[in-house]
Amino acid sequence: MPALRLQSLRRRRKAPLRINGEERLFCEDCPLDRSGGRTSASPARFSLWIAFGFLILILDQATKFWFERHLDPGDFVPVIDGFFNLTLAHNYGAAFSFLASMGGWQRWLFSAIALAVIVVSLRLLWKHSRQTLFALSLTLILSGALGNLIDRSLWGYVIDFLDFYLGTWHWPAFNIADTAICLGAAGIIIDELIGVSKERS
Repeated sequence: MPALRLQSLRRRRKAPLRINGEERLFCEDCPLDRSGGRTSASPARFSLWIAFGFLILILDQATKFWFERHLDPGDFVPVIDGFFNLTLAHNYGAAFSFLASMGGWQRWLFSAIALAVIVVSLRLLWKHSRQTLFALSLTLILSGALGNLIDRSLWGYVIDFLDFYLGTWHWPAFNIADTAICLGAAGIIIDELIGVSKERS
């Protein structure tokens, strides 16, 4: 009996393991993370990612505030002739003006979606804060979703100001938050592809 107990304790005892050049503690009962190692939660790194996300949020809100105060809707300031303007647009839809022309119900739909995205992103960021690319992507999505949610909550619309175009064709105006969300989504796809490639090799 004592021998069995000792064996059980040895199996559960945490020991150092090097994963991707980092030394981590692991045990048999710990959950696996996405990279195949043991849990990668780190309160310190989680705090750093939150701080970085807060900086993105401040940048997003500060730029929106500036354009809202200095331009009227429809105004534009040429930056690169024939390609890029700064403008002011009130977007009642989602990113890149998706469903902007609906009757107003989309405000609550997209607010609810943003809240769900924020909650899920926070949980995943806590669990995987040591995985740099994945955590960075989550932080970008989190800060972008929160930035646009603040707009919808305060004004009922999202403030857009980046206008790229060719000739008479204009890509729907967007903002820093939209950019962060798109970069975050791309980062998650790249992270997943890297994970699949490592598994196959």
